[in-house]
Amino acid sequence: MTSNAITAPKGFLAAGVHCGIKESGKLDLGLIVCPKGATAAAVFTTNKIVSAAVDVSKKHVKSRKIYAVVVNSGNANACTGKKGINDAITMCAGTASLLTQARDTRLLRFARNDKADGRRPTHYAPRNVLVASTGIIGHQLPMEKIKAGIAKAAAKLSDSAQAGLDFTKAIMTTDTRPKQAVRRFTIADCQLKIENRKSKIENRIITIAGTTKGAGMIAPNMATTLCFITTDAAITKPLLAKALKYAIGNSLNKLTVDGHQSTNDTAIILASGLAGNRPIVSQCPPYKKFAGALADLCDDLARQMALDAEGATRMFKVVVKGASTKADAAKAARAIANFPLVKCAVHGGDPNWGRIICAAGSAGVKLNVNKLSCKLDAITVFRNGAAAKFDRESAGKVVLQTEHTMTVDLGAGSASDFCYGCDLSAGYVRINAEYHT
Repeated sequence: MTSNAITAPKGFLAAGVHCGIKESGKLDLGLIVCPKGATAAAVFTTNKIVSAAVDVSKKHVKSRKIYAVVVNSGNANACTGKKGINDAITMCAGTASLLTQARDTRLLRFARNDKADGRRPTHYAPRNVLVASTGIIGHQLPMEKIKAGIAKAAAKLSDSAQAGLDFTKAIMTTDTRPKQAVRRFTIADCQLKIENRKSKIENRIITIAGTTKGAGMIAPNMATTLCFITTDAAITKPLLAKALKYAIGNSLNKLTVDGHQSTNDTAIILASGLAGNRPIVSQCPPYKKFAGALADLCDDLARQMALDAEGATRMFKVVVKGASTKADAAKAARAIANFPLVKCAVHGGDPNWGRIICAAGSAGVKLNVNKLSCKLDAITVFRNGAAAKFDRESAGKVVLQTEHTMTVDLGAGSASDFCYGCDLSAGYVRINAEYHT
């Protein structure tokens, strides 16, 4: 069976363990290691209140190479002052220390056995490690448990699919199931002419794998969750960052569960460069293929999140057309996807176009009432500012599907955009009423 875990690309080890942050006994600490060192890029929350992990990782991701990512769940380490910052740095330092100690043991024998070029440092610094946290805000991290957990995870590091799945489980909070995805594709790798011989073209297989968590406090503004992506592609840091920003912007950032942005939102991509391709150094066809595959993978993860949102039973896509500007289209799509009455109607299987139109009208965007229209999948329910004749039973079946699309034409221009949303159920209220500090 083909693995879809973050360990699928060449050059990555992972582990997930229980260290005691969660009283439930569920996995709560995860580790990703790239023994050869990875080129890294990340996007973070735009919330003005950020977790200590976000603050630290924003600085560390500028490093030339990243060798590990350490993540805990069950505690956000947000609004925890200077101690929270020190604790996040300590998590990085502890991981770096273990990597240094393990240079000549089974942990990094994985790197020595790889034929790809690349020297390993004799010492790993905290700046070579990224950190992320998720969970309850305002609590100090139980550092003794976390230190022991990092050591436990380091001892379990593996490139197996199970190890990747354990990492995914370790980052979950109110998620009900793990979310993983993988994309594989080939790129033509041209080798230069040698003497009088013709240049040879070989196809290199590139693998990109990703995992994410998030079921609540999801709104499209930068990363919207914790998301970790690995790839064995050789690519420059600026182009990796460009591809990630585009992919997140058109997937996870297009998802809203409840319109609430987290303090901890982080999306990280690590590129080991071990696929053997000539480094992607320009926006050439190989780059476009890589960026397209990355965007498709992130879209897959966003859809998985929507279907596992807190209390959700189905998801929907809002497509806004005919907007005067791209910004207006995005604003209207988000307003409709966030509108509680729309979300409740979806939960009840009610093709209530009035709520959709109301949401569009309250979005504060330019529209032409006389040209305003709305469809539920292919069924037109509102046309040119008035109700359309349609079969209510058929429209209700559309809304009751696991996924459906609402298309709204504002009649004000030619710009368009979209947003993913999910229904609002009593389950969401129950989960968040019981989730306290």
